[in-house]
Amino acid sequence: MESRNNPDDVALSSQERLALWRIEAELRQDGRPARRMRHSVARPWLPPLVAALTCASLLLLVVGVLTSDSAVLWCLAALWPITLLLTFRMLHRPAGAADRTRP
Repeated sequence: MESRNNPDDVALSSQERLALWRIEAELRQDGRPARRMRHSVARPWLPPLVAALTCASLLLLVVGVLTSDSAVLWCLAALWPITLLLTFRMLHRPAGAADRTRP
């Protein structure tokens, strides 16, 4: 017996409906998609922070080159990896979010 009461007007046999029901039940039990959706919270503070850290790093780079002061160079050495890490994290988020929304 065929069923036509689904929104896509696709006729499914009873075996197909049972298989679909089993797949949906397994997906409901799997908590990974729900965790991914919880962790994909927007971080509006990340782009301004990356911009500020980039400006500070460039300023320290210029001052460090001009003065050769070891304290300035150590500050640059500490700040630059943090800036790169946050930049990669900021750029990675939109790509990961776009992959998850594809059908």
